[in-house]
Amino acid sequence: MSGIMKRIYDFAGTFLLCILVSVQGLQAQTGKADVTALKKRALTELDKGKDGYQKIAMQIWDYAEVGYKEYKSTALLQKELQRNGFKIDTGVAEIPTAFVATYGQGKPVIGILAEFDALPGLAQDTVPDKKVLAGRPAGHGCGHHLLGTAGVEAAIQLKKMLEQQELSGTVKVYGTPAEEGGSGKVYMVRAGLFKGVDVVLHWHPGSDNSVMGASSLANISAKFRFYGLSAHAAGAPDKGRSALDAVEAMDYMVNMMREHVPSDTRIHYVITDGGKAPNVVPDFAESYYYVRNPANENVQQIFDRITKAGDGAALGTGTKMQYEITGGTYGLLINKTLAEAMQKNLEMAGGVEYNAKEIQFAQKLQTSFAYAVPSVESVKTVSPLDATHGINGSTDVGDVSWNVPTVGMSAATWVAGTPAHSWQAVAGGGTSIGIKGMQVAAKCLTLTAIDLFTDGALRDKALEEFNRSRGTKFEYKALLGDRKPALHYRD
Repeated sequence: MSGIMKRIYDFAGTFLLCILVSVQGLQAQTGKADVTALKKRALTELDKGKDGYQKIAMQIWDYAEVGYKEYKSTALLQKELQRNGFKIDTGVAEIPTAFVATYGQGKPVIGILAEFDALPGLAQDTVPDKKVLAGRPAGHGCGHHLLGTAGVEAAIQLKKMLEQQELSGTVKVYGTPAEEGGSGKVYMVRAGLFKGVDVVLHWHPGSDNSVMGASSLANISAKFRFYGLSAHAAGAPDKGRSALDAVEAMDYMVNMMREHVPSDTRIHYVITDGGKAPNVVPDFAESYYYVRNPANENVQQIFDRITKAGDGAALGTGTKMQYEITGGTYGLLINKTLAEAMQKNLEMAGGVEYNAKEIQFAQKLQTSFAYAVPSVESVKTVSPLDATHGINGSTDVGDVSWNVPTVGMSAATWVAGTPAHSWQAVAGGGTSIGIKGMQVAAKCLTLTAIDLFTDGALRDKALEEFNRSRGTKFEYKALLGDRKPALHYRD
């Protein structure tokens, strides 16, 4: 009897185990199917709401406010978020135009970055020929009118899913001013606003659709101001001490220094003030410098050498020199785990499809380039994930990425071959071409966030890579030091 009972128990146990395994497998398949269905519904909803976000983006394009002056742009985005139930903390990190918008509660916490500053001197109409808009001092040559709007659009779509309990956790939108040289995010990082966030998502306008698989350049920017003595340039030149001479002497020394810095270094400068009249010895002059290198520590060392050139120029010309660091950013810390996840979602979102009018516009605009360009229809495709594809310039997203696991992508908001910071970028970004690219970004951000909300293993793997990449001895120290935000750097 005992042998029979044992066989019965063994059979029953095996049967129950099979049922349990089958149920678990079914649950896993159902869960995957549910996420896929959720993503498909999100794509449909984003398409339905496109027109409203187009109006917001084009309003910000029209405002074209420069760094730390984006009062109307930030107010417009905050109003839309507040209307959709987000709690807004504004004026954060001692920056009047910065904000953090929050919806939901508990973990995970997914952050989305939103920029909205324009660039001086790029007031261009939405035509495929160079046509300056009179009376407008700036333009969106880097597409931040689209960048911030897409981030808000994605966040509001995620909020709807949280509200309907299709997802659980918290979504945060970071309104980040003055990316163009003002390092707004660095002050927000320094203020601790990203603490407790699991992953941060970002994107940038561009001329293709791709995930960022490579880093950016670290950067320190500063204004060097020289003070001399004014005098009649002909009648009493010996009484004067030219601040312009000091600027030119510094620039000459720095230009000679280019031979003796790492070959991947970039140094740019402009003379922002060189005097007002040739017959007056200038008692004030100013130059504005950017120093870039892939390595954070290299940037600091090169910048220290540049300040010594400024000291030498002042000594040699009998003037005084002061400098103000206006920005400083780390290079991006790439997270391959997150990049691979985002790549799948970008492929699901797809590229950009032009209509006949947009093709005509794009082809006409491409004639303004003096170099070979890809086909206008190359924006239909999504580039494969490439460890060499990154940002050739600098971004204050870098500092975020060294404090929170971060991932980003680029969407084709410009005609193929268009460089950033150009009138062609302003023109294309202000048309339906820009809006179509913006929608690709909003979709990719939303889909990637859905994965992060629903897949704890993905978040854990990303965090493990993040900690390994930083190293156990890493200690964050902002390259711009402990200075307050340079709120008037565009004055």
